[in-house]
Amino acid sequence: MSDQPRPARRTSGWVVGRVAGAPIVLAPSWVVAAVVLTVVLAPAVRGWAPGMVGARVYVVALVFVVLLFASVLVHEIAHGLVARARGQQPQEFVLTLLGGHTSFGAAAATPGTNALVAVAGPVANLVLAGGFLVAGLAVGRDQLVGVLLLAGAFSNGFVGLFNLLPGLPLDGGAVLQSLVWAVTGRRHTGTVVAAWCGRLVAVGVFAVAFALPFALGGRPTLTDAVWGGLIGAFIWSGASGAIRAARTQDAVDQLTVERVGRRAAAVGHTDSVAQARAVAAAAGAQDVVVLAPDGRPAAYVDVAAASSVPADLAGTTPVTTVAVTLPGGAVVDGTLVGPALLDALGRASRHSPVVVAVAHGRVVGLVRVPDVVAALRA
Repeated sequence: MSDQPRPARRTSGWVVGRVAGAPIVLAPSWVVAAVVLTVVLAPAVRGWAPGMVGARVYVVALVFVVLLFASVLVHEIAHGLVARARGQQPQEFVLTLLGGHTSFGAAAATPGTNALVAVAGPVANLVLAGGFLVAGLAVGRDQLVGVLLLAGAFSNGFVGLFNLLPGLPLDGGAVLQSLVWAVTGRRHTGTVVAAWCGRLVAVGVFAVAFALPFALGGRPTLTDAVWGGLIGAFIWSGASGAIRAARTQDAVDQLTVERVGRRAAAVGHTDSVAQARAVAAAAGAQDVVVLAPDGRPAAYVDVAAASSVPADLAGTTPVTTVAVTLPGGAVVDGTLVGPALLDALGRASRHSPVVVAVAHGRVVGLVRVPDVVAALRA
């Protein structure tokens, strides 16, 4: 599956090792998958080896399941190793109910890196498929080990080719995303196009699992229906999540002080409310920031409190009486845009929910955290 940036919090589960500086995590749902697949594959094992009975059947089925998930792990580790070589550090490798995923702390910086990381997983599976095929043919189909090796070749070939389908969250979708991103210059456009293709792939999976058997004059088996439904739903959910994430990322990329803040003018700490009103009106500002004697932003005017001062008293009322003190650190560079601005606002908002934007030594705006959140949600 295509791998996207995820929160820094580690997935719950059992850490069974580390590769490329990242933990390998078995999610609790993996146990469910291992048990269910072992039970489902037991009849197939009896077909491969008619003389096998009892617990040995389930042991062989479990061995195949372990080999299958080991192949999935190789797929994910291939993503991580290529990513690390391209400067994108993996955070964790996770095996889950429907396979696995690799988490990264940040998205790939370029379309080329995004495509290379994505294609590494399927290529690893196809290489494994070739190795299993050669080994299986060498052992022979008349041996149970040979049958298991050939089954491993089939499963790896299927996983590799299926993941190359051009739709997110599959790896082929990430390759398509990269291609559109490279052509248009916009990651957002690439993600949306690949995600909609992912929805089409999900519909195709549903159709193959449910409609195709009827079209061929039969009925879908319970196993095909369950796995087809789960995989189709997973792909649809992943594609929809990619669309939502793309919209959020696009909003972040277009973030500016002008978009999320209100224009502000600066006055001295000895000025009056009347002077503050005049300065704001002349600058077309909605807010007023009070400067300390050393010139740093020290407070901002409470608009409601300033409005309550009568006109005949505004000239003698110090602006500091209607101002809210700003703690140190509640200032950002007003020339920043996109993720850099969001990071700066995040750091500054630890000190105050209201932040002053200063560009080239001049106060240009006042940003309130709820306005930033509203803008990103919108």
